[in-house]
Amino acid sequence: MDQQSLNPETILMQAADNALSGGSVGQPITYEKIPTQIFADSKDASNAVAQEIADLIRQKQKEGKNCVLGLATGSSPKTVYARLVKMHKEEGLSFKNVISFNLDEYYQMEPDSIHSYHRFMKEQLFDHVDIPKENYFLPDGTIPAAMVRDYCTSYENKINAVGGLDFQLLGIGGNGHVGFNEPGSLINARTRLITLDHSTRAAAAMEFGGLHKVPRKAITLGVAPILSARRIVLLAWGERKASVIKGAVEGPVTERNPASYLQAHPNVAFILDESAASELTRVKSPWAVDSVVWDNKMIKKAVTHLSQSLKKPILKLTDKDYNDNGMSDLLAQYGAGYEININVFNQLQHTITGWPGGKANADDTNRPERAQPAKKRVLIFSPHPDDDIISMGGTFQRLVDQGHEVHVAYQTSGNIAVADDEALRFIDFVVDFNKEFGISSPEATKIFTDAKDFLRHTKDSEIDTLEIRHVKGALRRGEAKATCRFVGIPTANAHFLNMPFYETGTVQKNPIGEEDIKIIENLIEEIKPHQIYAAGDFADPHGTHKVCWDAIEAALGRSKHKNFMKDCWVWLYRGAWAEWDIYEIEMAVPMSPDQVLKKRQGIFKHQSQKDGVVFQGEDSREFWQRAEERNQGTAKLYNNLGLAEYEAMEAFVRWKF
Repeated sequence: MDQQSLNPETILMQAADNALSGGSVGQPITYEKIPTQIFADSKDASNAVAQEIADLIRQKQKEGKNCVLGLATGSSPKTVYARLVKMHKEEGLSFKNVISFNLDEYYQMEPDSIHSYHRFMKEQLFDHVDIPKENYFLPDGTIPAAMVRDYCTSYENKINAVGGLDFQLLGIGGNGHVGFNEPGSLINARTRLITLDHSTRAAAAMEFGGLHKVPRKAITLGVAPILSARRIVLLAWGERKASVIKGAVEGPVTERNPASYLQAHPNVAFILDESAASELTRVKSPWAVDSVVWDNKMIKKAVTHLSQSLKKPILKLTDKDYNDNGMSDLLAQYGAGYEININVFNQLQHTITGWPGGKANADDTNRPERAQPAKKRVLIFSPHPDDDIISMGGTFQRLVDQGHEVHVAYQTSGNIAVADDEALRFIDFVVDFNKEFGISSPEATKIFTDAKDFLRHTKDSEIDTLEIRHVKGALRRGEAKATCRFVGIPTANAHFLNMPFYETGTVQKNPIGEEDIKIIENLIEEIKPHQIYAAGDFADPHGTHKVCWDAIEAALGRSKHKNFMKDCWVWLYRGAWAEWDIYEIEMAVPMSPDQVLKKRQGIFKHQSQKDGVVFQGEDSREFWQRAEERNQGTAKLYNNLGLAEYEAMEAFVRWKF
């Protein structure tokens, strides 16, 4: 198909013909209507995409031509840009023949704002390579409203004047938007000013410090000019994108999921990490696509999936259920379905324990944790000052109540998650307290006065001052100590690490460095734990949870040869956003109604994160509501599979060296 045939009618006709079909004899069935590559992690995927872009740039250079790139913003392409910058500095990749056009920009938005895509692109790519300033273009978020339509037409005309886009890089929103083409956008939509969907604004609230600060409109390249690119690559990382990716790749072409328009483009690829691909049929139920190796993990995955799909307890699954759902070869290999049911049921039963630190003087053959030593040293890593109580508050309390020596390491200050008005309230309290009791400290008074003045007059282009970050950090540190007291551990066992990578004053963090890793390594050496708990929510490869884990993993790698590490087990918990799949869970800690209520009260100690969270995301619930419903959902899932009924459960997966 040549470039001239890429029109809306052709796209729709092609997509309509691209129905679910089986391959030839011996070939796997495919449910996917878009070429899709799955990588082990986002770093490998990003490197592959960066290499493709670099190869295209070099090929165009050999031909004496410009390379016209369509570029995206957001967290997904950051590693791609970082890799391109490295290739420029270390491999001589030149961008002098590159002309780039960005997809979108918020409206109204000054180009020097810390939230603008102009600034993002300069900081991530343009300022670090040799692309001429006159060669990169981004939509202007300051255009007067009366001129926007003509401006959008001229933006497209500039693309056409240089021969069209050779390569378009895309991310995807949680609602399927590409660029800012929100659900409802038509396939022939042109470049325009668009009103942002609430879910899009909610997802951006993290960067802006609250939903009320997120612009309601944006200028976006339209669907039609995106589809006119000669090559399109879409990136998606993390399980939060999994559902919308499945719809775009396997579902019908629909304006409700604009990414689905890419189905009939002749040269498109979706580049995914394993989490983003987790809902695709070949990943979620691979036995329905091709023959599989029926090892224990696959059997557990298949049987729990079958039970959930049929809404039948595991012990009630029949041979017919297996045969009717593409699992006849499992029966042929292992015999009667009932024996398989018993095996998987027992494995799930053995994950449940009320003794997360191990039960002393008990047979631990079928328990997830060791009985000895009876009293363990436990180190809980909490990326933010509230992840401990939100993600594993019930387990946290059990470990303390059962007599273990529990330490909590708060890896970052969490200061950017404090709203300005919360900081002002805290400042007013300190100032009034000092006045009330005649406490005189000119230096402290000046710090608080300057901080208060800054907060009242700050502009979007400014980041928090060091004083503001200290104030906000102190507020969150006090809340974390309150939680420790509530749970029953001495505040001496609360370790505030203030890892340097985090302290930028913006959502954009620095890469982890030697100092970050050394802080973790020294603490592990000091405590010599028998158990480590860490956040295993890696949805965003640039998110704080993932970066904090990277530092822990590096520190563990350095320490694993030490004698005390031979007795150390590492357990990963998830955040308030998602839970482990049932077949992955290796330890499930049940909670009674009273324990659920106590966990809620512990979360309430973090007052700055209640009643309007800065980083609300698309979920309007408060953290305590998210955590409770997630924990109750896990317990309900166990119950639906035919196991005991509990009020709630916290789940963990063991990470092995």
